[in-house]
Amino acid sequence: MGKLVINKEKLTPAIIEELVGICPFGAMESKEGSLEINAACKMCKLCVKKGPEGVVEFVEDKVEEIDKSLWKGIAVYVDHVEGNIHPVTYELIGKAKELAAKISEDYPVYAVFVGYNIKDKAKEILHYGVDEVFVYDYEELKDFIIEPYTAAMEDFINKIKPSTLLVGATTVGRSLAPRVAARFKTGLTADCTILDMKKNTDLVQIRPAFGGNIMAQILNPNHRPQLATVRYKVMNAPERSESTSGKITVQEMDKKKFKSGIKVLKVTKKEVEKEISEADIIVAVGRAFKNEKDLEMAYELADLLGGQVACTRPLIEAGWIDSKRQIGLSGRTVKPKLIITCGISGSVQFVAGMNNSDLIIAINKDPKASIFNVAHYGIVGDIYEIIPKLIENIKSKKDLYQLA
Repeated sequence: MGKLVINKEKLTPAIIEELVGICPFGAMESKEGSLEINAACKMCKLCVKKGPEGVVEFVEDKVEEIDKSLWKGIAVYVDHVEGNIHPVTYELIGKAKELAAKISEDYPVYAVFVGYNIKDKAKEILHYGVDEVFVYDYEELKDFIIEPYTAAMEDFINKIKPSTLLVGATTVGRSLAPRVAARFKTGLTADCTILDMKKNTDLVQIRPAFGGNIMAQILNPNHRPQLATVRYKVMNAPERSESTSGKITVQEMDKKKFKSGIKVLKVTKKEVEKEISEADIIVAVGRAFKNEKDLEMAYELADLLGGQVACTRPLIEAGWIDSKRQIGLSGRTVKPKLIITCGISGSVQFVAGMNNSDLIIAINKDPKASIFNVAHYGIVGDIYEIIPKLIENIKSKKDLYQLA
């Protein structure tokens, strides 16, 4: 990065007029016989290249140097509710082990577990190949309150100095990660879909940008730790080993640092809902459905298959389906064993949320629909003809099995 500097002692009325005319964005403004650069500047540097020599200069920012050898290891924040570990944690451990192997065989993978009465539950993490689990077990950490949890994470990073910290893009993770990044004045990339590691421990963070139209590759080479959040069902969890490896280290810190202006008065547990992220079979519906009543055939198909119904954004906006059932960049990420897309064109936003599914079957009457580019099997036809036939076929097969 850098900035444009105007050497005002070299300005004349003719030069000011010339520079104002050069800028295609109207960023050069003549004010009281001087020249100023406003917020419309796009850093195209035409004023430097085409303007009078030496009047406008581009000055590079001083790059901050960091000793990367002082930071070692990849840490995973253990996302949990009352000690019940969220599956995204294991997915991130799997990715952390994969990234660590690119540095060296003995590059450490850590887990940091923050909560209350969690020491025994930390043992489960050792079944997934973590080198060390750091546990912060205090009554002040019983409920998720942002200041105490951030203080615990800050203490961990200051003591252990991991090069990278991976956090699940859950409600808790999305609240905690930015605050930790702010404490260390480092970068954070949210909702990464691909992670890679360079030999010098720089984390390559890849995520969709500009509505999913491009994949942005983001690096944070001059700051540590590097932070990234990852959605559930994007990475692959390692197999649980019957044996354990690694160790558990119970951390101690000054409890005064847990001070917070927030006090939890009452916790009301909500009813457990069926999450489409957990579904093995999904029937996904799109804008090809003409009215809400027509969705009944999609629900019938899902029931016959033992699956759930999900949708694209237009059906959420129409108010036909609950927003928690949306698949895509602004919805949920899913990885079912089978997904049947019905009348969905296959926008990049939708595909980013389901393209890791084991088996994708697409139904669309447009043979050029982009959904067929990711589908394993495609059916070109009208959903109002295809879905009833599928339902009829499945019912007849079930009747035959029952007779047998």
